[in-house]
Amino acid sequence: MKDATGELSMTAVAVVAIAAIGVVFANLIWPTIRTNILRSTYCSQAFNCTCGTSELCSCYYCDSSGDSTDVNCDKPQPIQCPNNNNTEKGQ
Repeated sequence: MKDATGELSMTAVAVVAIAAIGVVFANLIWPTIRTNILRSTYCSQAFNCTCGTSELCSCYYCDSSGDSTDVNCDKPQPIQCPNNNNTEKGQ
């Protein structure tokens, strides 16, 4: 009976640990990953970029509202994108 109780306790510890890791991932790590993916997508579609000597350019992108055919360019959204000219010069 003691062995069964020990196994139940370890199972409970494992479930709590997995839940804690899931909460940390969902609240701390995933938003950063999602933001980077969206920024990369928007920067690949960017236009009207103003780049200086800094590492970032001020650009605009068209906001798509879920449907890939419905793109709203009436109000382009601003975004900061990496300055590709600086990275190409370094190569």
